Amino acid sequence: MIKVFISDPLAQEGIDILKSNKEFQVDARPKLPVDELKKAVKDAEVLIVRSETKVTKEIIEAAEKLKIIGRAGVGVDNVDVETASKRGIIVMNAPSGNTISTAEHTMSMILALSRNIPQANATLKSKVWDRKKFMGVELYGKTLGIIGLGRIGQAVAKRSASFGMKIIAYDPFLSAERAKELQVELADLNRLYKESDYITVHTPLSDETKHLISDKQIAMMKDGVRLINCARGGIIDEAALLKGLESKKVAGAALDVFEKEPPLESPLLNMDNVVVTPHLGAATEEAQINVAIDIAKQVIDALTGKGVRNAVNVPYIDPEVYEILAPYFTLGEKMGSFQAQMAGGPITNVKIEYRGDITSHELDQLTVSILKGMLTPFLKETVNFVNAKVLAKERGIRVEEIKSTQLEDFANLISVEVTSDGKKCEIWGTLFAKNDPRIVKVEDFYVEIVPEGYILVAHNYDKPGIIGQIGTILGKNEINIASMTFGRTQKGKDAITVLNVDAAVSPNVLKEIETSKNIKDVKLIKL
Repeated sequence: MIKVFISDPLAQEGIDILKSNKEFQVDARPKLPVDELKKAVKDAEVLIVRSETKVTKEIIEAAEKLKIIGRAGVGVDNVDVETASKRGIIVMNAPSGNTISTAEHTMSMILALSRNIPQANATLKSKVWDRKKFMGVELYGKTLGIIGLGRIGQAVAKRSASFGMKIIAYDPFLSAERAKELQVELADLNRLYKESDYITVHTPLSDETKHLISDKQIAMMKDGVRLINCARGGIIDEAALLKGLESKKVAGAALDVFEKEPPLESPLLNMDNVVVTPHLGAATEEAQINVAIDIAKQVIDALTGKGVRNAVNVPYIDPEVYEILAPYFTLGEKMGSFQAQMAGGPITNVKIEYRGDITSHELDQLTVSILKGMLTPFLKETVNFVNAKVLAKERGIRVEEIKSTQLEDFANLISVEVTSDGKKCEIWGTLFAKNDPRIVKVEDFYVEIVPEGYILVAHNYDKPGIIGQIGTILGKNEINIASMTFGRTQKGKDAITVLNVDAAVSPNVLKEIETSKNIKDVKLIKL
């Protein structure tokens, strides 16, 4: 018998599906204390959670037979994915079950905010009839700015269009062709901030999106803008939002998520022009049933040999082949991430070429690794080894895979070329020794980059003193250089300087480097 332990409340429909399999012994005991949970999962092969259980390293190590951790929902921030991966445990989520629920909740928040519905309801229930106080605004003809046009963002766009709203959107991976199909106009963030009457965010929370909307961005917005967050707390800087609301720059906000939950001490709860709900985006009966059914079916399929779906950590591959290709998965993912962060705009085409001994293997999963790395800096936990190709296709990214017998100076080589804003950028990657990844060419420059941590990439003119110049700026800001590599096309012409540094480089320091003598541009890459 395969023991399946469910540690959070799960819709009965999902439990029934699991119980219908005679090979499964299903034990559902939500909200156990940590010590009791450790005992309960000791002999479990499957652990199913929602968002309440924290699947820590301690819990994973106590589960001696664990093969699968199933998250009935999207985010896996409550699961120690790294520890699970090291133990060979598949971590899977159910990302599509709450799309409609969250999109509808976003629309509910927009409407409630526009028509002052919660405030009017409270006032009338307190026996006060006051129509003038709650004058609202129409959605018709207004401009909605959507940041993040994945499944939920697209669902919001479709529903908003039915209200006669003009939709502009920012998504770093959405192609112009795909935007046209969705009847959405693409815009950069600055334009979106300046032109939108309403702004709603639908991105994961990451280093790149934390406080994506703060004082600077709010200052750029229209007077009377309205902000909505049903995605992740922290995307909107709540301190900056409070100042915007108090100054009337921001006419109102609708928040389902908060930087700290529950936000019982937040001054935003005291603002009359703020509509709040306690993280209800996925809280519909249908959504909870959908994610429960999805995760139950995925678990059964995985354990009965029908395939692994929505795995967020490792792809399934023959163990012997995996041992050979595992270092290339790491290299490919880092190359994809490097290219995404180097790109100047939305990526429209990806051309991947494999050369050398690795071409004797099936490399589809290696291509997926590259795409996963490319999409993850912006989409985070919504990207996995199963849906990376689908997400790329949704955003109109064309992917070409080539196996070549052409020999280079390396036994094996991966080339990744991306097209962004009509410009092409190609990088090469290989392994030194058995599993020591390197990026060995960027554009026309031969280099030797260790693809890890923080990497500073500067395009410059091949002039004396560049290294000292950059090193001086980093040194005075207490940023240590770990390693460096250089490349040039010919003496005195274009060159590239790449530095591995021990800490993040602030925008101000980057600007100082970029505006210094003989530097053309500079970017910070995080791998």
